[in-house]
Amino acid sequence: MDLRPALLRYLTLRGATADEAEDVLQETYLKLSTSTIGPIDQPRAYLYRMANNHFLLHRRTANRRARREEDWVDTHGGEPREIDEQPSAETHLIARQQLAILQGVLDGLPERTRAIFRRFRLDGEPQRQIAADIGISVSAVEKHLARAYEAITAAKLELNEDRGNSRHLRNQRGHHGF
Repeated sequence: MDLRPALLRYLTLRGATADEAEDVLQETYLKLSTSTIGPIDQPRAYLYRMANNHFLLHRRTANRRARREEDWVDTHGGEPREIDEQPSAETHLIARQQLAILQGVLDGLPERTRAIFRRFRLDGEPQRQIAADIGISVSAVEKHLARAYEAITAAKLELNEDRGNSRHLRNQRGHHGF
């Protein structure tokens, strides 16, 4: 009975490349031909198990080799690997454009709404303090903030539509990020 094609499919389904599967089957064949194996009740199952074990060993060996090579390069490669943690130029440009749009939205708000928003979001002042300083109720401060958040949300939705983004901003109470 020729199980070679079935074993190749099995190893491929386990994640082996075609070359890996061939190597594993060769190793399995060599092991079978050079080892003394006693009686086997289920030769097919034994063969599949043996091929799987050789595949796992093959993968472990390849992973160890790759780690050793990376460690060697890190140790003997001269300069340490450079990782640029700065955002790409494109990301930086997009962020600047979004900031300009946000600034335009804020500039378009009524002066009192803009001042309340800045004091609350940027300066971190409590709503109660802002209300007392301006001489309005906390509820009125909340309404001004809601207007500012609505304007920002509308701008964000426009940005997402312009980019063809299929994600939609969910209206979540208390979540007002740009």
